Amino acid sequence: MAAGNHSTVTEFILAGLTEKPELQLPLFLFFLGVYTVTVVGNLGMITLIGLSSHLHIPMYYFLSSLSLIDLCYSTVITPKMLVNFVTEKNTISYLECMTQLYFFIFFIISECHMLAVMAYDRYVAICKPLLYNVIMSYQVCSWLVVEVYMMGLIGATAHTGCMLRVVFCKAKIINHYFCDVFPLLELSCSSTYINLVVLLCLTVFNILAPILTIFGSYVSIIASILRIRSTEGRSKAFSTCSSHILAVTIFYGSAAFMYLQPSNVSSMDQSKVSSVFYTIIVPMLNPLIYSLRNKDVRVALNKIIEKRLF
Repeated sequence: MAAGNHSTVTEFILAGLTEKPELQLPLFLFFLGVYTVTVVGNLGMITLIGLSSHLHIPMYYFLSSLSLIDLCYSTVITPKMLVNFVTEKNTISYLECMTQLYFFIFFIISECHMLAVMAYDRYVAICKPLLYNVIMSYQVCSWLVVEVYMMGLIGATAHTGCMLRVVFCKAKIINHYFCDVFPLLELSCSSTYINLVVLLCLTVFNILAPILTIFGSYVSIIASILRIRSTEGRSKAFSTCSSHILAVTIFYGSAAFMYLQPSNVSSMDQSKVSSVFYTIIVPMLNPLIYSLRNKDVRVALNKIIEKRLF
């Protein structure tokens, strides 16, 4: 093979989620359905928030950004995965692989920090309600979203830049259904020390920093809720946070299981199952969680439906 980007490998083969032929069609239909719900749900959430004037507040501005991130990083992964179920050999070029890796890391890191921003928004709304419009002004919200994407850009550039220096000359079969960091590093025949150091530092920062922000926000939120005397007031305050808590638990639980465990071949098959949750299932669940558990979203949806019908 001709050398390219200091590599003797010009294309890879994605092993996919399973090698069992009898599971290929059922899994294809299942994940096709999941991806359809993901696209419809997230596009629907973005459209609904855009059309409903009473949802034009910071909470739903951030939710709209989260839906966009979910839609994008699911699209980076799922279509290529679906191809793997209906072809004998799912190849991906070196350039396509690095591009998929870059955008996957960009959106996954952006999601980590967006969830932290949403937790901070809830903290201000519940703990400092009188100053909410001042603290969470349009300029502040816009700057927070820009910072979220900047963190994703820095992380994706660092990871992909380090991966471009890796020499792949052992094998070209990636034991995964997409180009992720650990499966690619397993194919390296050059030193991966720098890659692992960068991976550890950025993973710890991009998981622990948002988690600490979320944890600190909810400690203050819970303390404020407990000071509310009326049961109705407590219920209303908690209901605005419950959807976000559920989304955070599912996302960070599966992501931390994948990236904060020792990387070895025996755990890769188990890691595939874990990565399915935060790359494919979570983007589908988020719009469902926020629509089914959020009264304002349900009311806005009913109004849109009524206008279209009558």
